[in-house]
Amino acid sequence: MRFLKISFILFLSVVFFSCSRSSEKGGAHTVSMQIKGSDTIVNLIQVWAERVVENNPSYNIGVTGGGSGTGFAALINKTCDIAMSSREIEEKETAMAEEKGVTPVEYMIGLDGLAILINKDNPVNELTLEQLRDIFMAKITNWREIGGENKKIVILSRESNSGTHMFFKEHVLRHNDKKSKDEFAPRALLMPSSQAIYDEVSQNPHALGYVGMGYINDNVKAVSVAADENSEYFYPNPHNVMTGKYPISRPLYLYTSGEPEGVVKEFIDYALSEEGQRIVLETDFVPIAAR
Repeated sequence: MRFLKISFILFLSVVFFSCSRSSEKGGAHTVSMQIKGSDTIVNLIQVWAERVVENNPSYNIGVTGGGSGTGFAALINKTCDIAMSSREIEEKETAMAEEKGVTPVEYMIGLDGLAILINKDNPVNELTLEQLRDIFMAKITNWREIGGENKKIVILSRESNSGTHMFFKEHVLRHNDKKSKDEFAPRALLMPSSQAIYDEVSQNPHALGYVGMGYINDNVKAVSVAADENSEYFYPNPHNVMTGKYPISRPLYLYTSGEPEGVVKEFIDYALSEEGQRIVLETDFVPIAAR
C-alpha cells in the first residue's frame, strides 16, 4: 500500500469564520464549506474535496484534522459543515448538539482496519488481541516476551479526543465490555496524530503504535493479528477487512447538521458515488459497497 503523507492543507482558501456560505469576490460567486475531524480519513476527504472543486471551481472547501472529537465539537459549535469521524457519535455529543439546535445525521463512507505498526527492522510479525491488550496496558513491557529483542517496548497511542484512540480502547483493551474501566498504561506516549505515530515508528526500532491501514508502506511493518492464540493471523488489508477476517476493523463516517443541502449535499453525494467509493479503495480503505 502506498502511504499518503498527511498535511493539513486548506484547499483553495482558508476559511476562518462560519460554515458553508456564499460570497461575491471580484464579480465571481463563491461557496465555502468547512470539514473537520478524524486524522485517519483526512487524506481521503482531501482527495474528494479536490475532485469536487475541480467540477465546481466556485467552491472553496477547507479540510482540517485534529481528531474525531474535534470534528464533533466543531459540528456542535456550528464552525464546520461536515464532521469526519472514525467512530460513531456518542450519546453525550448528540445531547450537546441538540442543545445547540444541531441534529447530527450520519453517513457511513467506508471501512478501515487498524494496523499495528512496528519498525521495519523489528523481527516480530504476529500478535494476538490479548498480547496487544497486555502491551498497551504495560503487562508486557519487553519485546523479548513476544519474540523480539531484549528491549523495552515504546507504546504509542493517539490522544483521547481521537476516534481511533476510543475504538482501540473499547475494542482491544476492554473487549467491547461496556462495564470495563481498563485504560492505556500511564507510560503510553500520547501522540497528536496518526502521522506522528508513523514517524516515530519509522525511526524508533522499539516503538509500537496503531494507525489506519492507509499508513502502511515499505518504511514500516504492520503485524498480522489473531483474535486469540487458537485463531488464524490476518494481515490488515482491504480484503481481510471486507471479509471480516481482520479482527481490528471499523466503519468510517461523515456527519452533517440536519439533512444536507447545497454544496454539503453535493459533497456527500460524491463521497457515496461510484467514483467517490473508488477513491476510498485507492486511498487504502474499503468501500461500503464491498461490505
